Amino acid sequence: MESGLSEIGSTKMFDGYNKRYKHNSETLGCSMTFSIYFPPSSSSHRSPVLYWLSGLTCTDENFIIKSGAQRAASTHGIALVVPDTSPRGLNIEGEADSYDFGVVGAGFYLNATQEKWKNWRMYYYVVKELPKLLSENFPQLDTTRASISGHSMGGHGALTIYLKNLDKYKSVSAFAPIANPINCPWGQKAFTNYLGDNKAAWEEYDATCLISKFNNLSATILIDQGENDQFYPDQLLPNKFEEACKKVNAPLLVRLQPGYDHSYYFIATFIEDHISHHVQALEL
Repeated sequence: MESGLSEIGSTKMFDGYNKRYKHNSETLGCSMTFSIYFPPSSSSHRSPVLYWLSGLTCTDENFIIKSGAQRAASTHGIALVVPDTSPRGLNIEGEADSYDFGVVGAGFYLNATQEKWKNWRMYYYVVKELPKLLSENFPQLDTTRASISGHSMGGHGALTIYLKNLDKYKSVSAFAPIANPINCPWGQKAFTNYLGDNKAAWEEYDATCLISKFNNLSATILIDQGENDQFYPDQLLPNKFEEACKKVNAPLLVRLQPGYDHSYYFIATFIEDHISHHVQALEL
């Protein structure tokens, strides 16, 4: 399948440009969109990349429109790459029945093993296809220097993708991540449908399970969690991840933020801290 890459939007911001692209994804078997913020410095030298993975019900546009991350990205000379959150347009029966599963931005950044959902391979898309597409089409990006971050379901994706690919990413951070999905309703619903009943397969996409396999992490993992987040007690479970990190002495900073909820107001408040976290790891 030819990529058919085309630019579908461009807006100047903080002297750089938000650009949106459309292409045919061989991994997912459908047309996909993604957004890039190019800092002004990318016109003169290659910019390292911060991948941002968004949450349930989101597209590639939510972060670009709402986070305000471009100010810090412009200052530090880092490109923001934001993929969509699930395959689109496949017309699978039941794909849009609920907000927390299927085509409504609920790809969960895994590779589905169940036949019905075989196109839901967002893990391969984010880790393999998208970086390859970027390196082949955007010489102004240095995809060999990359970090990853995300929110909620995207925080889950960022943590698990980082832990499974330490050679590809310099650092990771997350806002209100689904940190232990095998033990929360969102994760159990998604994993049952995408992965079946094989609990060992579930653990391969659970950051709390994955962290126990590592005892040599060097970069600190940064997590911000709003204390007024309605999903904090039952869906997100950052305390489980924190306990698992302590057992293997994994470097982790969890910041509980009083009064903050699960929204992009929360993300916009602390996004500059996260970009600074990645800038340090990328040695900018």
